[in-house]
Amino acid sequence: MPELPEVETVRRGLQPAMEGFRIVKMEVRRKDLRFPFQRDFVPRLAGQTVTGLGRRAKYLLADLASGDVLLMHLGMSGSFRVIKDDDASTPGEFHHPRGKDGAHDHVVFHMSSGAVIVFNDPRRFGYMKIIARGAIDEEPLLSGLGPEPLGNEFDASMLAHSCANKKTSLKAALLDQRVVAGLGNIYVCEALFRARLSPRRLAATLATKKAEPTDHAKRLVNAIHAVLNQAIKAGGSSLRDHRQTSGELGYFQHSFQVYDREGETCQTAGCGGIVRRFTQNGRSTFWCPKCQK
Repeated sequence: MPELPEVETVRRGLQPAMEGFRIVKMEVRRKDLRFPFQRDFVPRLAGQTVTGLGRRAKYLLADLASGDVLLMHLGMSGSFRVIKDDDASTPGEFHHPRGKDGAHDHVVFHMSSGAVIVFNDPRRFGYMKIIARGAIDEEPLLSGLGPEPLGNEFDASMLAHSCANKKTSLKAALLDQRVVAGLGNIYVCEALFRARLSPRRLAATLATKKAEPTDHAKRLVNAIHAVLNQAIKAGGSSLRDHRQTSGELGYFQHSFQVYDREGETCQTAGCGGIVRRFTQNGRSTFWCPKCQK
């Protein structure tokens, strides 16, 4: 599933074609994706101007002039592509070629910018929902989310406070969207490696008895910031289905230091350890047992 950097990359790719432009026409080619479309889905979107395009955790949020917000989630295999000037080809060379028959093109936005924006989702785990802006804080999909890891509120003190007295593992805590929003398996593995912290470490060790941040918490927050910013700059990670709106694959997977590197020598200078994999909370965890403590 695309994680925060992939979703942010998609947002930045869609922004020039959507933000400030009117949805001239909407096409919804099936009754549902992961969930059924609302009955008034098309009428509430057609003719509306997109006044802003934001992101919350792994969700895209398009603010409309009507006061509604279009919430979009990519699911497991969802992607957008932007078509301009009647050129239906998608630039870039693909490791995983995109189907050309349009069978999985489920939602199409015709924008006044001249762009056609197509949502393609072979597995149909993505979804879209229109929410009134005034009700956004009560929306169940968003209301329980923790702070944004790249936001001003997320720091060592906040992370330590959230993890104080937790009896779960550090990795499980970071994957809990109530603790921090948008992190997934890939970037948690990478951040823990950069912070030299074991994924098996108790989350509570990020806080002192007074719930103040330990040095571990400070290192981890810095590592999270670094790995997310690097991944966004690289266009995300192209594992399985993720691709940018241009159709090109992201390149951060070439910078993985532990993820999917089982059996390789640890990249930490002077370590000499071997990257291992084990299953944790139903997910593959990659780490170096020698330098992650």
